Amino acid sequence: MSRRTALVTGASAGIGQGFAEKLASQGYDLVLVARRRERLEALGRDLQARFGVAVHIVAEDLGDSGAVERILHAVDDAGLHVDFLVNNAGFAARTSLVDSDWSVLNQEIQVMVTALTELMVKLGRRIVKRGYGHIINVASLAAFAPSPAGMLYTGIKNYVVNVSESADMEFRQHGVRVTALCPGFTYTEFHDVQGTREQVSRLPSILWQNVPAVVEEGYRAALAGKPVCIPGRFNKVIASVSGLLPESVRYQLGRRGRIY
Repeated sequence: MSRRTALVTGASAGIGQGFAEKLASQGYDLVLVARRRERLEALGRDLQARFGVAVHIVAEDLGDSGAVERILHAVDDAGLHVDFLVNNAGFAARTSLVDSDWSVLNQEIQVMVTALTELMVKLGRRIVKRGYGHIINVASLAAFAPSPAGMLYTGIKNYVVNVSESADMEFRQHGVRVTALCPGFTYTEFHDVQGTREQVSRLPSILWQNVPAVVEEGYRAALAGKPVCIPGRFNKVIASVSGLLPESVRYQLGRRGRIY
């Protein structure tokens, strides 16, 4: 049998890096995808030394509409068969529908909707042909929350949950499971890039999780074939309560939660 291979997008930091480390520890060879080649190469050397796995680096910006095809060509050129896909790449931007250039909004959609879906479908077809595998699409607890005014992010993450469930319904018939992982506030550099570190640092510590905890729960959920995973007990409560709110209440909470 060929060795198992996992492809992780957004692998240079945060949850993506956490999944790369977890999957390497489980014996997966890796295809690491992100924009920052230097970070990927440093991570690759570390994982090779610690776990003895092969690591392939693909420096691509998923904001480019041709990136997914180039990633697939890189996989083919290396003679690899991906068994585990982690769609983690995100786009950190504070966007306003009124004030933002369309190019910024479009990139957010390209990275977190179009590229995610394209990878899930195109790699998913390959995994289905092999009859076994896992796909994790990283969504967010925000998928279950009222959407703040002028914000695409919550709607995008809601889409990720829904499309993951839909894909799982079909792929599971062929031995492949799809999981939407919905972390809440997690200690990563995402908030630094987004420029919201000062705001979120005021939140109670009970709301926060660390990357290893999120990754471990997400990995176990994928192996168990769960279509949706909300890591952390407190986050599960938040999602449940939010789902019980009337739409009129959710709308008003969204207006008050305006971040622009």
